[in-house]
Amino acid sequence: MAGRVFFFLQHATYEPAFQAASMGITATAMGDEVYFVFAFDALRQLVRGTFGLPHSEKERAESARAEGMGVPTPARMLEEARALGAKLIACDTTVRICGFVPQELAGTLDEVMGLASLWRLTEGARTLAL
Repeated sequence: MAGRVFFFLQHATYEPAFQAASMGITATAMGDEVYFVFAFDALRQLVRGTFGLPHSEKERAESARAEGMGVPTPARMLEEARALGAKLIACDTTVRICGFVPQELAGTLDEVMGLASLWRLTEGARTLAL
């Protein structure tokens, strides 16, 4: 039974990025309507192109093991989920708090929306926060 799924991302080092991207691409491939909502560090890393990069020795080892197993990087899974229809979005206020101009994030994000619109969109959806 397909539905709407939201992944709220505040952190985007390897582990949380992997969790969100792997679950998100799976949900998208299974027919769910998937939204990745980026905030704070996750938003900054997405904009910088560093989403999902390891930030500790433990994460570097995990990333290397995953690469050895042929597992795609979190950034690659996010791109593939997006190609399948997943949406990358952020709250307008959070974007501005992070020092970005919403219009300049076109292409990086599918949409920047007000919190009230985002809240309404989550009605009846499954949500996960990472």
